[in-house]
Amino acid sequence: MAHYKLALLGFGNVGRALAVLLMRKEKELKEKYDITFSVTGIATGRHGSLVNQNGVDLYGALELVKTGRSLSLLTSQLVNDTFDFIEKSQADVLFENSSVNHETGQPAVDYVKTALGLGMDVCTANKGPVVHAYAELQDLARQNDVKFLYESTVMDGAPIFSLFREAIPASNLLSFKGILNSTTNLILQRMENGDSFDEAVHYCQDIGIAETDPSGDVDGWDAAIKVSALTTVLMGLPLKPQDVDRTGIRNITPAMIADAKKDGKRYKLVCSAERDGENVIGKVAPELVSMSSPLFSVEGTSSIVEFKTDVLGDLSVVEKDPGPDTTAYGLLADFINAVK
Repeated sequence: MAHYKLALLGFGNVGRALAVLLMRKEKELKEKYDITFSVTGIATGRHGSLVNQNGVDLYGALELVKTGRSLSLLTSQLVNDTFDFIEKSQADVLFENSSVNHETGQPAVDYVKTALGLGMDVCTANKGPVVHAYAELQDLARQNDVKFLYESTVMDGAPIFSLFREAIPASNLLSFKGILNSTTNLILQRMENGDSFDEAVHYCQDIGIAETDPSGDVDGWDAAIKVSALTTVLMGLPLKPQDVDRTGIRNITPAMIADAKKDGKRYKLVCSAERDGENVIGKVAPELVSMSSPLFSVEGTSSIVEFKTDVLGDLSVVEKDPGPDTTAYGLLADFINAVK
């Protein structure tokens, strides 16, 4: 029976969902995978940090954050900064879920480097390190005989990266197309049902899937960094989000939506990438989609990606109405795959 010490860097919606999932799956992990665990550290941006080598009270930590109190109430150990937290946690596995930086991936890249250098496996839902330092981090992981895994960075818990890594070896990805940003998909659907653009955005903010500043979604940055992540990992062709041809949905008007409906079509923010010799062309832009397309029927916050490979032709993965729980599952799956 192997015991693993876990540290959670980031305790927002996904981090809290992961804590709940770990508690729910604790018995199953022990009985089915011979895995036991304790959480030795939790770090947040707004509620302080907590390190306890004897194991954190996850129920207590969740309750403190829920009621807006500091995690320091559960510990007397002083943590100076995030790097100090990583070291003092003495974890075997770090779940890195800090906020994404589309332009540089920092400071998350350095957090991951620190953990890998200390001999920790790292599981992340943060796209920044994957896009901006993938090769470097994989090399560092190999040098320290640990794993750097990132299933939850695109399409939440859907098995996208592990599909190519394990289920379809010796397949070469030629191109992909899909709907990878759930917020814009819901905005466009709300506009089909009569909302103005602003009303649709406010609705998404009210239900918690759009930020106070929605530009990351509506201007296509979140979609672009997901294109970059898929291209970098699955095609082996590094691509920064700044190099993706990017157009958001701000210029889609209710009149355009209405005209599309009359023609039996819908607007979707489509993400795509295609090999071009030794290079890759990545694009994010609104497209008119007809009923014959698999993208047409993708509703609300659901996502889809269609892969074209050299051996299987077209292969599609669809995820219906994901949320923090499905992202948390991707992290849990990475943990199991890292240590099994």
